Amino acid sequence: MTYLIDRRLQSKNKSAVNRERFLRRYKEQVQKAVEHAVKGRSIREIAGGEKISIPARDLNEPGFGHARGGVWETISPGNKEFIKGDKIARPQGGGGRGQGKAGNSDERTEDDFVFELSREEFMNYFFEDLELPNMVKKQLASTVEFRPQRAGYTVSGTPTNIHVLRSLRGALARRIAVGAGPAAALHEAEQELERLQLILADEDSAVITARSRVAALKSRINAIPFIDPFDLRYSNRIKVPKPSSQCVMFCLMDVSGSMDQQKKDIAKRFFILLYLFLAKVYEKIDLVFIRHHTAASEVDEHEFFNSRESGGTVVSSALHMLGKVLTERYSSDWNVYVAQASDGDNWDKDSIACRQLLTESIMPLVQYYAYVEITEGEPQNLWYEYLGVAQAHSHFAMQKIESPADIFPVFRELFKKQAK
Repeated sequence: MTYLIDRRLQSKNKSAVNRERFLRRYKEQVQKAVEHAVKGRSIREIAGGEKISIPARDLNEPGFGHARGGVWETISPGNKEFIKGDKIARPQGGGGRGQGKAGNSDERTEDDFVFELSREEFMNYFFEDLELPNMVKKQLASTVEFRPQRAGYTVSGTPTNIHVLRSLRGALARRIAVGAGPAAALHEAEQELERLQLILADEDSAVITARSRVAALKSRINAIPFIDPFDLRYSNRIKVPKPSSQCVMFCLMDVSGSMDQQKKDIAKRFFILLYLFLAKVYEKIDLVFIRHHTAASEVDEHEFFNSRESGGTVVSSALHMLGKVLTERYSSDWNVYVAQASDGDNWDKDSIACRQLLTESIMPLVQYYAYVEITEGEPQNLWYEYLGVAQAHSHFAMQKIESPADIFPVFRELFKKQAK
């Protein structure tokens, strides 16, 4: 049996294979440690790695040991008190491994096993059970990016691309093919030599000729090279277009006077988490940020999260801009997702207009629409109008957020994996 040992190293001389094996074996413990670590950090810090600890008791594995059985006789030098056959009393107590007062428990404790997850590993575990619902990849668009792909073997290339197994296989086939004829002739010559040696003397000319022929055939076989440049094969790789799913995510946020700083901060955290999630799921993403009070405006990411405004609330202005940007810039080849954050406080007649806009114009064009209402009390008028949209369209989801602690549960509820 052949064993292949992969000794490729990551940074700081860490074995990539051993690390992957460890994470697979203790996946459940690592997942729990990641969830515990997430509770103690802000969403803005979630993109980095994390040092996590696993209790030592969870790492214990059964193993075999050698017990000291049978009858043993020992000789202790300098013994003046005991002779053979005496029974030695068991020593009282034992040597402690620490300082201070002893406890009343026999249980031994060990330090937890602490190791550091990279950013990629941390994000993998955090987003493991999440996905964008109703993901419909309408078309895999060709991009200018390319990826290498294996395409058989070639007879020329660089030494680093030599395929050892294929080269040795070709060399073996060549040696068998080239040496088959001489090997058969050698077998016949050796049989002829044995027959002549039985009836003739060693000095006879026929025996000398037969012996010379055997030696010549052996030299011919030994001259066949073990490997020849003709046998070398190189791994061939070609570049093929790298397909990527196209996704556009519209982020709508209310920045009116009714949205105090705490509510704005909760909305910002929700969108930051959503942005990290999209970067994990898609390779090609377009993000559109739309802020609104009485009027809506499309802004960049920095202004979306940092600028301050005040005033009344007309939510339909943001929906009108959403429809305009969607029809002007994005064709039917794009997967469209919308996330809206608001406190729900809106002009009554405008809430009815929002429901009509969503039902008639926007929902047929999007794959998923998530609405989060940030309020500590009863839902506002916009919430009740949106209930009608949720009943008419299964890909419209809505949740309430009362405090920063609700951000993660709500996000997971909105973007959890759906049963197939």
